[in-house]
Amino acid sequence: MSADDTTADASTPTSEDRHENARQHVVAVDADDNEQETVNRLDAHTNDGIRHRAFTSLVFDGDGNILLAQRAPDKRLWGTWWDGTVASHPVQGQTQKEATRQRLEEELGISPDQYDDLQVTDRFEYKRYFENAGVEHEVCAVLQLTLDDLSLDPNEEEVSGLMWVPYERLHEHPEWYRQLRLCPWFEIAMRRDFE
Repeated sequence: MSADDTTADASTPTSEDRHENARQHVVAVDADDNEQETVNRLDAHTNDGIRHRAFTSLVFDGDGNILLAQRAPDKRLWGTWWDGTVASHPVQGQTQKEATRQRLEEELGISPDQYDDLQVTDRFEYKRYFENAGVEHEVCAVLQLTLDDLSLDPNEEEVSGLMWVPYERLHEHPEWYRQLRLCPWFEIAMRRDFE
């Protein structure tokens, strides 16, 4: 459906109310994360969605704690939910590591000189709908790193809260953290990390 289609149903934004994400593109992929084409980011996250490339980056301190970041309230999907630090989409031609470095700096003020062990540790496909606002259908790479320097400078447009949490305890006792609504991609990544 084109952005100019004024006969869109209630779940499809019209040209007058398209979200800022409509100005961005993501990389559509097959189930094995092979690039297909670039697609409009908003289109990839509405209706039934379009499978696309994404990543989540789990940031640790030296004591086994993970840095959880609360998504800003004006995020279109999963606003105010807690994420395993940073999640986003690489642009065409950008590696997962490059995208992670960029988003860590943009969202949390974490520069590459604060860590030296960034690595891709997993990859999985998932699909989850969020209320009546949209869908995530992603092949999600998981990247992990440990901070040598814990200095942070969060961007309030991206992150509304931060919390260091013992990673193993969060996994083993999710009921103790029930008040935290965890993003689905982070829950999947954490579960797979302990399998």
